[in-house]
Amino acid sequence: MLTTTLSDFRKDIKTYLDKVTQSFETLIINRGKDSGVVIISLEEYNALKSTQHELSSRINQQRLDASIQDLKKGKKLIKKLTDK
Repeated sequence: MLTTTLSDFRKDIKTYLDKVTQSFETLIINRGKDSGVVIISLEEYNALKSTQHELSSRINQQRLDASIQDLKKGKKLIKKLTDK
């Protein structure tokens, strides 16, 4: 995680944005007491939104938890794409 001030960010915006997009760094720009902005790559943002969607309902959460437990126990379910 990188942190900087707004004035330093302005001076070297390209370098900061390159680090965020190429190295998947999270950048926090401090804007004063208890105020700031977080910059993440589009790829990371999309991954967060996908996770949020997957966990958006209790049923999805339960299915994911059950699948994780099955994998930990060595249980597998293999289906062909043509199976229903």
